[in-house]
Amino acid sequence: MPVRIEEFETGKLPDSPSVPEQVLVYLYTNRDKAFTRSEIATGIEEDPNTVGTALSRLKQRDFVRHRGEYWAITDDLNRVQDAYDLHTATERLDDEDGGIDPDDWDAVAPAEPHPSERE
Repeated sequence: MPVRIEEFETGKLPDSPSVPEQVLVYLYTNRDKAFTRSEIATGIEEDPNTVGTALSRLKQRDFVRHRGEYWAITDDLNRVQDAYDLHTATERLDDEDGGIDPDDWDAVAPAEPHPSERE
């Protein structure tokens, strides 16, 4: 969905669910069916290529199943629920404390061991 250039310039962009989140919600809501990539894209009003990338990543994480041209939610719905619970808790904690600043993390994170020092 396009945004006005003023929103883009100021950085005040809409905070909407990511495409992978939208895909999971769509497939979960319609868990009694399997869909083509373009049907999912139409259903969530997103670009088919973006949906295709999301589906591939979700498949790598075992959140969706793929057969031929069709995609469906995993049959392990507990896995989806656990991921959703973790995501929700992480968002809540980030909202409460501002999240982890990558620069602050890098400043205190231990250095990676040299390859010859690894076991």
